[in-house]
Amino acid sequence: MILEWIRFSLSALLMLMGLSSLLATTIGLFRFHYVLNRIHVAAKCDTLGVLLTFSSLMLMSGFTVASLKLFLVIVFLWIANPVANHLIAHMEVAMNPRAEDEFEVIRHDAD
Repeated sequence: MILEWIRFSLSALLMLMGLSSLLATTIGLFRFHYVLNRIHVAAKCDTLGVLLTFSSLMLMSGFTVASLKLFLVIVFLWIANPVANHLIAHMEVAMNPRAEDEFEVIRHDAD
């Protein structure tokens, strides 16, 4: 009985932390002006929010096949999300004609 309450409390805490991280992502997307700032907020807070939220769901479901699937989704998102955000940011720098005016660009040219 007491272990169930501890598990529920820990799961609720993880869920609240994850949802607050996702809320910070949403606020950051509307507050920042430049695309690269928005991408940075989305990459960091979204990845953390998904980790905390899915960890809460894994803790609530116990050690089952569903928790294993949630763990695999976390691993996939932790690999795919930063790579996708990096590619989007790289394309923004390459395609934006006003990139030099809006932010500092450090170019690494392959010789």
